[in-house]
This record gives sequence, C-alpha cells and structure tokens, in this order.
Amino acid sequence: MKKIFALTMAVAMTLSLAACGGGNNGGASSSKGGASTSNPPTSSGTQSGSNGSGAVSGQQGGGFTTVESGKLHMSTNAEFPPYEMLDDSGNPTGIDVEVAAAIAEKLGLELVVDDMGFDAALLAVQNGQSDIAMAGITVTEDRLAKMDFTDSYATGVQVVIVKEGSDVTMDNLGDYMIGTQLGTTGYIYASDTPENGGYGEDHVIGFETGAVAVQALVNGQVDAVIIDNLPAQEYVKANAANSLTLLEGTWVEEDYAIALQKGNTELMAAVNGALNELKADGTFQTIVDKYITAS
Repeated sequence: MKKIFALTMAVAMTLSLAACGGGNNGGASSSKGGASTSNPPTSSGTQSGSNGSGAVSGQQGGGFTTVESGKLHMSTNAEFPPYEMLDDSGNPTGIDVEVAAAIAEKLGLELVVDDMGFDAALLAVQNGQSDIAMAGITVTEDRLAKMDFTDSYATGVQVVIVKEGSDVTMDNLGDYMIGTQLGTTGYIYASDTPENGGYGEDHVIGFETGAVAVQALVNGQVDAVIIDNLPAQEYVKANAANSLTLLEGTWVEEDYAIALQKGNTELMAAVNGALNELKADGTFQTIVDKYITAS
C-alpha cells in the first residue's frame, strides 16, 4: 500500500556506476497518443502496462539489460502527489518521475513512463514489461518474493483522514468502515485479520485510487481513509469545503524503494549506484525540495 512519506535521506552509498557517464542526454520523448512532447523530464507511455509491440530487450554498454534498447521503462500509478501525478497537459510528473529521469540520464538512457493502475505497475516489473516501478512502493516480505528492490529512498508514513468532528480515533478505527486504495499496503494491512493486527475485510473497502477513496469519505460511504501522509495533506487541502482533517499520529511507517524484476542483478547494481550518486551530489534532495516545502 502506499504510504505518506516524510522523506528521509539515506546515507549516500559508495557504489559507483561503471555504466554511468554515457554521452546520452537522458532526455525523454512522449508516446502518449502518438505525439511527442517537449515537457521534461519524462516521456509518457501507454497505460496498458506493456512497452508497446515490438519492443526488444537491449544489452547496454554497462552490461545491464533493459526492456527496450536505449530506454528505461518505469511503470507507475500517477495518482499519488507529490510523488507521481499528471500535470496540466496530462503528462506524468512528481518526485519519483524526476528521480527516475535523473537515474536514466546517469545510465545514458531515455526514461519512458508507463502510467497504469497500482497493481498493474507491480505486475509490469514482475513480468519484465517495465524495467523499474516507482509508485510509493513499500518493501514487504510478499513483494520481496516476487521482485527485487533497491536501497530505500524514502520513509512512508501512513495517516488517517476523517471528517472534522468525527468520533473515529486511532484506537477505535476498527469499529468503523475504512477506505483504502486497492493493492497498497494500507489495504493489505487493514483488511488482514484482527489476530494479525488488521480490522478484517468486512471493515475495509478498497478503491481504485486514493482520490476515489477520499471522495467516498466525503460521500459518507466510509468513515475514514488510510493513506500516505503527503497525498493525504493534498487531499485534505483540495477538499477544504468538505471539512476533512487528519487524525493525530501515524498509522504505520514503512520504507519505499524502487522495484525491479527478480534476478536482474546488473540493472539493480546500476540503478542503485545511480540513486546513491544522486543522494551524494545533492540532486535527490533538490528534486524533493522542488515539491515539498519544509514547514
């Protein structure tokens, strides 16, 4: 499940990339609707979860393989501001998108962003239809059995949205109907049995996106929504007329990382190296600061 994040910078790793330093400018072209776009830093792919018919795996100069030669395909769910969302032109943007573009540039590749449902984004990387997945993805034991993960790049803090004046508290949350986004750890944890720390499936409704879950709260279909902190703040702000608020405290904290197909060790090393270089040279924090203003 997706979690709201208070981003914390991990200590920069010492891995360096033999694959870095290519002359490719790491730019991105958009295949959305068959038209190209100059809107940096990404290109937007289809929402089908595939990289298009005829895409051929390519061996890159650094020894790693990508789905399509010269490109780095990222699957995501652009419904999670400020990490991934659509801009006014309908192109994916946000922290994760810009970080992925910076990684691609270091690897001498062009980033292609494939926007799809959250579950589909995970399946795409598992099935080798995308090279990486970034969508506020929490590292769990179940996911580790199906895909590999880079070093963590953020800490996700999940919180609870309720209507102002609600009787819902962190302690009695299980007595009410809870909304979450399908496929997220919020949904997985909350719908688990009480013996395992959840509230049971009869107390949880999964929605296609976090925005739909929040709308269900506004409409009275659910009494609370569990979601990551930063998107939660955005949704509360956007629904000011509906008097939404956040419960005090955090529901759970988790680590987020980039997902890759299991066993692609060469690409894992390259992406990890690039990510840690971005942390070390300050690029990562600059991207974060662009979207998140310290209070």
